[in-house]
Amino acid sequence: MATHMKRELKQLFILLGLLLAIGVYLWLGSREVEKLVSNSSLFATSTPSHNENQVASSSLDEPEAESADAEAMADKEENRNREGYFLVTRVIDGDTVELENGQKVRYIGVNAPESVSPTKGVECFGKAASQYNADLVLDEYVRLEKDVSETDRYKRLLRYVYLEDGTFVNLKIAEDGYAFAATFPPDVWYSEVFKAAQAEARAAGRGLWSECK
Repeated sequence: MATHMKRELKQLFILLGLLLAIGVYLWLGSREVEKLVSNSSLFATSTPSHNENQVASSSLDEPEAESADAEAMADKEENRNREGYFLVTRVIDGDTVELENGQKVRYIGVNAPESVSPTKGVECFGKAASQYNADLVLDEYVRLEKDVSETDRYKRLLRYVYLEDGTFVNLKIAEDGYAFAATFPPDVWYSEVFKAAQAEARAAGRGLWSECK
């Protein structure tokens, strides 16, 4: 009888041990599952979609584009504000231009054939002279130099005009035969220079000197 009870108690302890082992195993298994689920959720949260990658990439590119635009604007503004330089936005004829600020400028010391005069009409070589002037200065920055007079009777600035590369526009159009030398006191600083340029152009038959008789 005692031996039988000992056997039953032994079997009971073994059964309890098995149940305990199974419980521990199941508990540990549920913990691992929770970890896996947690890690999976974290991965899903931290991994951006294809569209999100595009947005992020676009956001990174935007500062570079804005920086390039800012630099371009700064360069343009620097050009606009360069001391003593003005942008030519319109060519009126062979010896007159208009600046960005609306001010008209008449070249000193030269006189191109008329191309828009309401009284004289279009003179010989007038259109060619106007086009040559446009080729030289339109959309270019120029430096203006005063002689004595500020303006003429039409309120146009009277100036010697220079391109950024140093080209003396008044002299250039006389040298190439697109304008006559014309002296109007008191603005006579370069009058002899213009006369010499005219004589050279005439002797070489340049421009109007070969086309207009």
